[in-house]
Amino acid sequence: MRSHGMSLTRTLIALVASTVMLIAAIAAGWSYIESNHELEELFDAELAQSTRIIQGLVHHLASTQSPDQLAGTLQETLQLPEGALEEGDYNEILPNGTGHKYEKKLAFEVWTPDGSPLLDTLAANDDLALNPGYARAEATGFQWRTFTLQDPQTGYWIRTAQREDIRQELSQELAMGNILPLLIALPLLVVAVAIAIQLGFRPLRKLEQPVRHMAPERIHPLDTHHAPREVSGLVMAVNGLLERLDDALERERRFSADAAHELRTPLTALRLNLEKLESSDPEKFRELTAAVDRMGHLVEQMLLLSRVDAGVGFSPEYVNLSDIVAQSIADVSPLALRKGIEPSLEDPTGQAMISGQEALISTLMRSLLANAIQYSPEGTRVDTHLEAEGDGFSIRICDQGPGIPISQHEKALGRFGRLDQRLGSGAGLGLAISRRIAELHGGELTLEDRPDGHPGLCVRIWLPEQPFK
Repeated sequence: MRSHGMSLTRTLIALVASTVMLIAAIAAGWSYIESNHELEELFDAELAQSTRIIQGLVHHLASTQSPDQLAGTLQETLQLPEGALEEGDYNEILPNGTGHKYEKKLAFEVWTPDGSPLLDTLAANDDLALNPGYARAEATGFQWRTFTLQDPQTGYWIRTAQREDIRQELSQELAMGNILPLLIALPLLVVAVAIAIQLGFRPLRKLEQPVRHMAPERIHPLDTHHAPREVSGLVMAVNGLLERLDDALERERRFSADAAHELRTPLTALRLNLEKLESSDPEKFRELTAAVDRMGHLVEQMLLLSRVDAGVGFSPEYVNLSDIVAQSIADVSPLALRKGIEPSLEDPTGQAMISGQEALISTLMRSLLANAIQYSPEGTRVDTHLEAEGDGFSIRICDQGPGIPISQHEKALGRFGRLDQRLGSGAGLGLAISRRIAELHGGELTLEDRPDGHPGLCVRIWLPEQPFK
Protein backbone atom coordinates (compact mmCIF):
# COMPACT_ATOMS: atom_id res chain seq x y z
CA MET A 1 0.00 0.00 0.00
CA ARG A 2 1.38 3.35 -0.97
CA SER A 3 1.70 6.09 1.60
CA HIS A 4 -0.65 9.04 1.35
CA GLY A 5 1.90 11.41 2.92
CA MET A 6 3.83 14.20 1.32
CA SER A 7 5.31 13.48 -2.11
CA LEU A 8 8.88 14.76 -2.41
CA THR A 9 8.63 14.69 -6.21
CA ARG A 10 5.47 16.82 -6.28
CA THR A 11 6.89 19.16 -3.65
CA LEU A 12 10.09 19.73 -5.63
CA ILE A 13 8.18 20.19 -8.87
CA ALA A 14 5.88 22.73 -7.19
CA LEU A 15 8.78 24.63 -5.58
CA VAL A 16 10.98 24.68 -8.67
CA ALA A 17 8.08 25.50 -11.00
CA SER A 18 6.91 28.29 -8.68
CA THR A 19 10.43 29.69 -8.49
CA VAL A 20 10.88 29.54 -12.26
CA MET A 21 7.49 31.18 -12.86
CA LEU A 22 8.22 33.91 -10.30
CA ILE A 23 11.63 34.67 -11.82
CA ALA A 24 10.14 34.55 -15.32
CA ALA A 25 7.32 36.91 -14.28
CA ILE A 26 9.83 39.36 -12.78
CA ALA A 27 12.01 39.12 -15.89
CA ALA A 28 9.01 39.58 -18.18
CA GLY A 29 7.78 42.60 -16.23
CA TRP A 30 11.26 44.10 -16.15
CA SER A 31 11.69 43.49 -19.88
CA TYR A 32 8.28 45.01 -20.62
CA ILE A 33 9.01 48.16 -18.61
CA GLU A 34 12.51 48.54 -20.04
CA SER A 35 11.29 47.93 -23.61
CA ASN A 36 8.58 50.57 -23.21
CA HIS A 37 11.09 53.03 -21.77
CA GLU A 38 13.62 52.46 -24.54
CA LEU A 39 10.98 52.72 -27.25
CA GLU A 40 9.64 55.93 -25.74
CA GLU A 41 13.14 57.36 -25.91
CA LEU A 42 13.46 56.15 -29.48
CA PHE A 43 10.19 57.84 -30.45
CA ASP A 44 11.30 61.05 -28.73
CA ALA A 45 14.55 60.92 -30.67
CA GLU A 46 12.60 60.38 -33.90
CA LEU A 47 10.35 63.31 -33.00
CA ALA A 48 13.36 65.57 -32.47
CA GLN A 49 14.92 64.37 -35.72
CA SER A 50 11.74 65.14 -37.69
CA THR A 51 11.65 68.61 -36.16
CA ARG A 52 15.25 69.27 -37.20
CA ILE A 53 14.49 68.14 -40.75
CA ILE A 54 11.67 70.71 -40.90
CA GLN A 55 14.08 73.26 -39.39
CA GLY A 56 16.53 72.60 -42.22
CA LEU A 57 13.78 73.02 -44.80
CA VAL A 58 12.59 76.30 -43.28
CA HIS A 59 16.14 77.58 -42.96
CA HIS A 60 16.77 76.86 -46.64
CA LEU A 61 13.55 78.40 -47.94
CA ALA A 62 13.52 81.47 -45.68
CA SER A 63 16.49 82.98 -47.54
CA THR A 64 14.72 82.92 -50.93
CA GLN A 65 11.00 83.20 -50.11
CA SER A 66 8.78 85.69 -48.35
CA PRO A 67 6.74 84.52 -45.34
CA ASP A 68 3.63 84.12 -47.53
CA GLN A 69 5.54 82.10 -50.14
CA LEU A 70 7.15 80.03 -47.38
CA ALA A 71 3.73 79.29 -45.88
CA GLY A 72 2.45 78.09 -49.25
CA THR A 73 5.48 75.89 -49.81
CA LEU A 74 5.17 74.34 -46.38
CA GLN A 75 1.44 73.76 -46.94
CA GLU A 76 2.12 71.97 -50.20
CA THR A 77 4.95 69.95 -48.73
CA LEU A 78 3.73 69.02 -45.25
CA GLN A 79 -0.08 69.16 -45.51
CA LEU A 80 -1.53 65.64 -45.21
CA PRO A 81 -3.20 64.10 -48.28
CA GLU A 82 -7.00 63.89 -48.16
CA GLY A 83 -6.99 60.09 -48.05
CA ALA A 84 -4.83 60.10 -44.96
CA LEU A 85 -7.64 61.73 -42.98
CA GLU A 86 -10.17 58.92 -43.57
CA GLU A 87 -10.78 56.48 -40.71
CA GLY A 88 -11.84 52.85 -41.13
CA ASP A 89 -9.87 52.20 -44.30
CA TYR A 90 -7.83 49.03 -43.93
CA ASN A 91 -5.73 49.82 -46.98
CA GLU A 92 -2.76 51.60 -45.44
CA ILE A 93 -1.21 52.76 -48.73
CA LEU A 94 -3.03 55.72 -50.33
CA PRO A 95 -4.25 55.49 -53.96
CA ASN A 96 -1.53 55.86 -56.59
CA GLY A 97 1.08 55.58 -53.85
CA THR A 98 0.64 59.21 -52.78
CA GLY A 99 1.35 58.41 -49.14
CA HIS A 100 0.33 56.45 -46.09
CA LYS A 101 -2.83 56.97 -44.09
CA TYR A 102 -0.85 56.81 -40.84
CA GLU A 103 0.72 60.16 -41.78
CA LYS A 104 -2.13 61.68 -39.78
CA LYS A 105 -0.34 60.42 -36.68
CA LEU A 106 2.25 63.18 -37.33
CA ALA A 107 1.59 66.91 -37.25
CA PHE A 108 3.68 70.04 -37.86
CA GLU A 109 3.53 73.67 -36.80
CA VAL A 110 5.73 76.60 -37.99
CA TRP A 111 5.72 80.20 -36.69
CA THR A 112 7.52 83.35 -37.76
CA PRO A 113 9.93 84.94 -35.30
CA ASP A 114 7.14 87.25 -34.09
CA GLY A 115 4.83 84.26 -33.40
CA SER A 116 2.61 84.41 -36.52
CA PRO A 117 1.58 80.88 -37.65
CA LEU A 118 2.74 79.81 -41.10
CA LEU A 119 1.69 76.13 -40.84
CA ASP A 120 -0.62 74.27 -38.44
CA THR A 121 -1.58 70.65 -39.14
CA LEU A 122 -2.00 69.93 -35.44
CA ALA A 123 -4.94 72.23 -34.65
CA ALA A 124 -4.30 72.05 -30.93
CA ASN A 125 -7.18 72.96 -28.62
CA ASP A 126 -4.94 74.89 -26.25
CA ASP A 127 -2.32 77.49 -26.94
CA LEU A 128 1.08 76.14 -26.10
CA ALA A 129 3.77 78.62 -25.24
CA LEU A 130 6.65 78.68 -27.71
CA ASN A 131 9.20 77.08 -25.45
CA PRO A 132 11.87 74.76 -26.76
CA GLY A 133 11.78 71.11 -25.71
CA TYR A 134 9.25 68.34 -25.20
CA ALA A 135 5.65 68.87 -24.12
CA ARG A 136 2.17 67.42 -24.44
CA ALA A 137 -0.89 68.85 -26.11
CA GLU A 138 -4.49 67.91 -26.84
CA ALA A 139 -5.83 68.15 -30.40
CA THR A 140 -8.53 66.49 -32.51
CA GLY A 141 -9.61 64.44 -29.50
CA PHE A 142 -6.18 62.87 -28.94
CA GLN A 143 -3.17 63.44 -26.75
CA TRP A 144 -0.01 64.43 -28.64
CA ARG A 145 3.68 64.39 -27.75
CA THR A 146 5.43 67.50 -29.13
CA PHE A 147 8.96 68.78 -29.64
CA THR A 148 9.60 72.48 -30.26
CA LEU A 149 12.73 74.35 -31.29
CA GLN A 150 13.67 77.78 -32.72
CA ASP A 151 16.04 78.17 -35.63
CA PRO A 152 18.84 80.38 -34.22
CA GLN A 153 19.58 81.97 -37.60
CA THR A 154 16.12 82.69 -39.00
CA GLY A 155 14.21 82.91 -35.69
CA TYR A 156 11.41 80.67 -36.98
CA TRP A 157 9.73 78.29 -34.50
CA ILE A 158 9.14 74.67 -35.57
CA ARG A 159 7.10 72.03 -33.72
CA THR A 160 6.52 68.37 -34.60
CA ALA A 161 3.86 66.21 -32.83
CA GLN A 162 3.09 62.49 -32.59
CA ARG A 163 -0.14 60.93 -31.34
CA GLU A 164 0.31 59.31 -27.91
CA ASP A 165 -2.04 56.40 -28.59
CA ILE A 166 -0.01 55.35 -31.62
CA ARG A 167 3.23 55.58 -29.67
CA GLN A 168 1.77 53.46 -26.87
CA GLU A 169 0.33 50.92 -29.30
CA LEU A 170 3.64 50.47 -31.08
CA SER A 171 5.54 50.38 -27.78
CA GLN A 172 3.26 47.68 -26.37
CA GLU A 173 3.42 45.61 -29.54
CA LEU A 174 7.20 45.75 -29.66
CA ALA A 175 7.50 45.12 -25.90
CA MET A 176 5.13 42.15 -26.12
CA GLY A 177 7.17 40.87 -29.02
CA ASN A 178 10.19 40.83 -26.73
CA ILE A 179 8.52 38.94 -23.86
CA LEU A 180 6.24 36.69 -25.93
CA PRO A 181 8.97 34.05 -26.57
CA LEU A 182 9.57 33.91 -22.80
CA LEU A 183 5.84 33.48 -22.11
CA ILE A 184 5.62 30.71 -24.70
CA ALA A 185 8.74 28.98 -23.38
CA LEU A 186 7.61 29.18 -19.74
CA PRO A 187 5.09 26.25 -19.83
CA LEU A 188 7.64 24.18 -21.75
CA LEU A 189 10.24 25.04 -19.13
CA VAL A 190 7.90 23.96 -16.32
CA VAL A 191 7.21 20.66 -18.12
CA ALA A 192 10.95 20.19 -18.66
CA VAL A 193 11.57 20.81 -14.95
CA ALA A 194 8.92 18.22 -14.00
CA ILE A 195 10.41 15.65 -16.39
CA ALA A 196 13.94 16.38 -15.15
CA ILE A 197 12.89 15.88 -11.52
CA GLN A 198 11.05 12.66 -12.40
CA LEU A 199 14.15 11.37 -14.18
CA GLY A 200 16.31 12.48 -11.26
CA PHE A 201 14.21 10.40 -8.85
CA ARG A 202 14.27 7.32 -11.09
CA PRO A 203 17.23 5.77 -9.21
CA LEU A 204 15.23 6.08 -5.97
CA ARG A 205 12.26 4.34 -7.56
CA LYS A 206 14.60 1.58 -8.73
CA LEU A 207 15.74 1.17 -5.13
CA GLU A 208 12.10 1.02 -4.00
CA GLN A 209 11.14 -1.94 -6.19
CA PRO A 210 13.44 -4.56 -4.59
CA VAL A 211 12.28 -3.55 -1.11
CA ARG A 212 8.61 -3.59 -2.13
CA HIS A 213 8.82 -7.11 -3.58
CA MET A 214 11.31 -8.56 -1.10
CA ALA A 215 9.97 -11.70 0.58
CA PRO A 216 10.89 -12.59 4.18
CA GLU A 217 12.60 -15.78 3.05
CA ARG A 218 14.67 -13.95 0.40
CA ILE A 219 15.99 -10.84 2.14
CA HIS A 220 19.01 -9.39 0.33
CA PRO A 221 20.90 -6.08 0.48
CA LEU A 222 20.13 -3.25 -1.93
CA ASP A 223 22.53 -2.45 -4.75
CA THR A 224 24.59 0.54 -3.60
CA HIS A 225 26.37 1.03 -6.94
CA HIS A 226 23.38 2.68 -8.61
CA ALA A 227 22.24 4.64 -5.55
CA PRO A 228 22.61 8.45 -5.77
CA ARG A 229 25.37 9.84 -3.59
CA GLU A 230 22.85 11.84 -1.55
CA VAL A 231 21.05 8.69 -0.34
CA SER A 232 23.97 6.26 -0.25
CA GLY A 233 24.13 6.60 3.55
CA LEU A 234 20.43 5.81 3.82
CA VAL A 235 20.83 2.79 1.53
CA MET A 236 23.70 1.46 3.65
CA ALA A 237 21.61 1.94 6.81
CA VAL A 238 18.70 0.07 5.20
CA ASN A 239 21.07 -2.73 4.17
CA GLY A 240 22.24 -3.00 7.76
CA LEU A 241 18.63 -3.16 8.95
CA LEU A 242 17.80 -5.84 6.35
CA GLU A 243 20.77 -7.89 7.47
CA ARG A 244 19.72 -7.71 11.12
CA LEU A 245 16.13 -8.52 10.16
CA ASP A 246 17.26 -11.54 8.15
CA ASP A 247 19.30 -12.77 11.10
CA ALA A 248 16.33 -12.33 13.46
CA LEU A 249 13.97 -14.17 11.11
CA GLU A 250 16.47 -16.97 10.64
CA ARG A 251 16.84 -17.34 14.42
CA GLU A 252 13.05 -17.41 14.75
CA ARG A 253 12.72 -20.06 12.04
CA ARG A 254 15.45 -22.18 13.61
CA PHE A 255 13.87 -21.87 17.04
CA SER A 256 10.41 -22.89 15.73
CA ALA A 257 11.83 -25.82 13.80
CA ASP A 258 14.08 -26.97 16.65
CA ALA A 259 11.31 -26.64 19.22
CA ALA A 260 8.90 -28.61 17.04
CA HIS A 261 11.48 -31.32 16.42
CA GLU A 262 12.32 -31.57 20.11
CA LEU A 263 8.63 -31.86 21.03
CA ARG A 264 7.94 -34.48 18.42
CA THR A 265 9.84 -37.33 20.14
CA PRO A 266 8.39 -36.98 23.67
CA LEU A 267 4.88 -36.51 22.27
CA THR A 268 5.22 -39.70 20.24
CA ALA A 269 6.40 -41.62 23.32
CA LEU A 270 3.58 -40.12 25.38
CA ARG A 271 1.05 -41.12 22.71
CA LEU A 272 2.30 -44.73 22.72
CA ASN A 273 2.10 -44.98 26.50
CA LEU A 274 -1.43 -43.49 26.49
CA GLU A 275 -2.52 -46.05 23.88
CA LYS A 276 -1.44 -48.84 26.27
CA LEU A 277 -3.28 -47.25 29.19
CA GLU A 278 -6.35 -46.44 27.08
CA SER A 279 -6.81 -50.10 26.20
CA SER A 280 -7.44 -50.90 29.87
CA ASP A 281 -9.68 -47.88 30.62
CA PRO A 282 -10.79 -46.00 27.41
CA GLU A 283 -13.12 -43.55 29.12
CA LYS A 284 -10.50 -42.39 31.58
CA PHE A 285 -7.75 -41.61 29.08
CA ARG A 286 -9.77 -40.55 25.99
CA GLU A 287 -9.62 -36.78 26.67
CA LEU A 288 -5.93 -36.96 27.53
CA THR A 289 -5.22 -38.83 24.31
CA ALA A 290 -7.18 -36.20 22.32
CA ALA A 291 -5.15 -33.44 23.98
CA VAL A 292 -1.90 -35.15 23.03
CA ASP A 293 -3.19 -35.54 19.47
CA ARG A 294 -3.91 -31.80 19.34
CA MET A 295 -0.40 -31.08 20.56
CA GLY A 296 1.01 -33.39 17.90
CA HIS A 297 -1.05 -31.62 15.25
CA LEU A 298 0.24 -28.28 16.51
CA VAL A 299 3.84 -29.51 16.27
CA GLU A 300 3.27 -30.70 12.71
CA GLN A 301 1.75 -27.35 11.79
CA MET A 302 4.67 -25.47 13.35
CA LEU A 303 7.12 -27.57 11.33
CA LEU A 304 5.13 -26.96 8.17
CA LEU A 305 4.95 -23.22 8.86
CA SER A 306 8.69 -23.14 9.47
CA ARG A 307 9.37 -24.85 6.13
CA VAL A 308 6.92 -22.61 4.30
CA ASP A 309 8.40 -19.46 5.86
CA ALA A 310 11.87 -20.50 4.79
CA GLY A 311 10.69 -21.48 1.30
CA VAL A 312 12.54 -24.77 1.66
CA GLY A 313 12.17 -26.97 -1.40
CA PHE A 314 9.93 -24.52 -3.22
CA SER A 315 10.32 -25.41 -6.90
CA PRO A 316 7.39 -24.22 -9.06
CA GLU A 317 6.21 -26.33 -11.96
CA TYR A 318 3.31 -26.26 -14.38
CA VAL A 319 0.30 -27.72 -12.53
CA ASN A 320 -3.43 -28.06 -13.12
CA LEU A 321 -5.18 -26.09 -10.38
CA SER A 322 -8.54 -27.60 -11.31
CA ASP A 323 -7.27 -31.12 -10.61
CA ILE A 324 -5.66 -30.07 -7.32
CA VAL A 325 -8.88 -28.47 -6.06
CA ALA A 326 -11.00 -31.45 -7.08
CA GLN A 327 -8.61 -33.93 -5.45
CA SER A 328 -8.46 -31.87 -2.24
CA ILE A 329 -12.25 -31.93 -1.98
CA ALA A 330 -12.15 -35.70 -2.44
CA ASP A 331 -9.51 -36.00 0.29
CA VAL A 332 -11.66 -34.22 2.90
CA SER A 333 -14.91 -35.88 1.86
CA PRO A 334 -14.76 -38.50 4.68
CA LEU A 335 -14.50 -35.68 7.23
CA ALA A 336 -17.48 -33.94 5.59
CA LEU A 337 -19.58 -37.12 5.51
CA ARG A 338 -19.14 -37.67 9.26
CA LYS A 339 -20.91 -34.32 9.82
CA GLY A 340 -23.41 -34.75 7.00
CA ILE A 341 -21.89 -31.82 5.11
CA GLU A 342 -22.10 -31.77 1.34
CA PRO A 343 -18.99 -30.34 -0.37
CA SER A 344 -19.50 -28.98 -3.90
CA LEU A 345 -17.25 -27.67 -6.68
CA GLU A 346 -18.06 -25.23 -9.46
CA ASP A 347 -15.24 -24.91 -11.98
CA PRO A 348 -16.15 -23.29 -15.32
CA THR A 349 -12.46 -23.13 -16.31
CA GLY A 350 -11.98 -26.90 -16.57
CA GLN A 351 -8.22 -26.50 -17.00
CA ALA A 352 -6.80 -23.78 -14.73
CA MET A 353 -3.06 -24.07 -15.37
CA ILE A 354 -0.63 -22.17 -13.14
CA SER A 355 3.03 -22.29 -12.17
CA GLY A 356 3.31 -23.51 -8.58
CA GLN A 357 4.13 -26.38 -6.26
CA GLU A 358 1.42 -29.02 -6.20
CA ALA A 359 2.16 -30.31 -2.68
CA LEU A 360 1.91 -26.85 -1.09
CA ILE A 361 -1.26 -25.91 -2.98
CA SER A 362 -2.81 -29.24 -1.94
CA THR A 363 -1.88 -28.50 1.68
CA LEU A 364 -3.46 -25.05 1.38
CA MET A 365 -6.71 -26.44 -0.09
CA ARG A 366 -7.04 -29.33 2.37
CA SER A 367 -6.38 -27.04 5.33
CA LEU A 368 -8.99 -24.50 4.24
CA LEU A 369 -11.59 -27.15 3.36
CA ALA A 370 -11.05 -28.96 6.67
CA ASN A 371 -11.31 -25.65 8.49
CA ALA A 372 -14.61 -24.84 6.73
CA ILE A 373 -16.01 -28.29 7.54
CA GLN A 374 -14.89 -28.06 11.17
CA TYR A 375 -16.71 -24.75 11.76
CA SER A 376 -19.85 -25.60 9.73
CA PRO A 377 -22.99 -26.97 11.40
CA GLU A 378 -24.05 -30.51 10.56
CA GLY A 379 -26.16 -30.96 7.46
CA THR A 380 -24.94 -27.77 5.74
CA ARG A 381 -22.88 -27.15 2.58
CA VAL A 382 -19.33 -26.11 1.81
CA ASP A 383 -19.20 -24.61 -1.67
CA THR A 384 -15.98 -24.18 -3.67
CA HIS A 385 -15.89 -21.97 -6.77
CA LEU A 386 -12.89 -21.73 -9.12
CA GLU A 387 -12.81 -19.05 -11.84
CA ALA A 388 -10.41 -16.95 -13.88
CA GLU A 389 -9.76 -13.51 -12.40
CA GLY A 390 -7.34 -10.95 -13.82
CA ASP A 391 -3.97 -12.51 -14.58
CA GLY A 392 -4.70 -15.62 -12.56
CA PHE A 393 -7.41 -17.68 -10.88
CA SER A 394 -9.45 -17.20 -7.71
CA ILE A 395 -10.82 -19.94 -5.45
CA ARG A 396 -13.67 -19.18 -3.04
CA ILE A 397 -14.50 -21.63 -0.27
CA CYS A 398 -17.77 -20.64 1.43
CA ASP A 399 -19.21 -22.32 4.51
CA GLN A 400 -22.42 -21.80 6.51
CA GLY A 401 -20.78 -21.46 9.90
CA PRO A 402 -20.86 -18.56 12.38
CA GLY A 403 -18.62 -16.37 10.22
CA ILE A 404 -16.05 -13.80 11.36
CA PRO A 405 -16.73 -10.08 11.84
CA ILE A 406 -14.90 -7.86 9.35
CA SER A 407 -13.03 -6.17 12.19
CA GLN A 408 -11.57 -9.57 13.17
CA HIS A 409 -10.49 -10.73 9.70
CA GLU A 410 -6.86 -9.67 10.03
CA LYS A 411 -6.57 -11.18 13.49
CA ALA A 412 -8.01 -14.48 12.24
CA LEU A 413 -5.33 -14.59 9.53
CA GLY A 414 -2.55 -14.12 12.07
CA ARG A 415 -0.65 -16.91 13.72
CA PHE A 416 -2.42 -18.59 16.64
CA GLY A 417 -5.41 -16.39 15.80
CA ARG A 418 -8.28 -18.44 17.25
CA LEU A 419 -11.20 -16.09 17.91
CA ASP A 420 -13.39 -18.50 19.91
CA GLN A 421 -11.59 -21.19 21.87
CA ARG A 422 -14.85 -23.11 22.29
CA LEU A 423 -15.17 -23.79 18.55
CA GLY A 424 -12.93 -26.28 16.80
CA SER A 425 -9.82 -28.05 17.98
CA GLY A 426 -7.12 -26.26 16.00
CA ALA A 427 -4.26 -24.10 17.22
CA GLY A 428 -4.98 -21.10 15.01
CA LEU A 429 -2.22 -21.78 12.46
CA GLY A 430 -4.26 -23.14 9.54
CA LEU A 431 -5.19 -19.78 8.00
CA ALA A 432 -1.71 -18.37 8.66
CA ILE A 433 -0.07 -21.33 6.88
CA SER A 434 -2.52 -21.08 3.96
CA ARG A 435 -1.92 -17.35 3.64
CA ARG A 436 1.85 -17.86 3.63
CA ILE A 437 1.57 -20.56 0.94
CA ALA A 438 -0.51 -18.19 -1.22
CA GLU A 439 2.05 -15.40 -0.75
CA LEU A 440 4.88 -17.81 -1.60
CA HIS A 441 3.17 -18.34 -4.98
CA GLY A 442 2.80 -14.57 -5.52
CA GLY A 443 -0.91 -14.65 -4.62
CA GLU A 444 -3.08 -13.54 -1.71
CA LEU A 445 -5.61 -14.91 0.77
CA THR A 446 -8.48 -12.81 2.10
CA LEU A 447 -11.64 -13.35 4.12
CA GLU A 448 -15.05 -12.21 2.84
CA ASP A 449 -18.67 -12.39 3.83
CA ARG A 450 -20.95 -14.66 1.83
CA PRO A 451 -22.22 -12.85 -1.29
CA ASP A 452 -25.78 -14.13 -0.72
CA GLY A 453 -26.00 -12.42 2.69
CA HIS A 454 -26.46 -15.69 4.60
CA PRO A 455 -24.40 -16.47 7.72
CA GLY A 456 -21.03 -17.97 7.00
CA LEU A 457 -17.55 -17.10 5.74
CA CYS A 458 -15.84 -17.16 2.36
CA VAL A 459 -12.10 -17.63 2.04
CA ARG A 460 -10.78 -16.22 -1.25
CA ILE A 461 -7.44 -17.37 -2.63
CA TRP A 462 -6.00 -15.69 -5.73
CA LEU A 463 -3.05 -17.31 -7.48
CA PRO A 464 -1.32 -15.72 -10.49
CA GLU A 465 -1.10 -17.53 -13.80
CA GLN A 466 2.68 -17.30 -13.99
CA PRO A 467 4.35 -18.36 -17.24
CA PHE A 468 6.05 -21.71 -17.10
CA LYS A 469 9.80 -21.45 -17.73
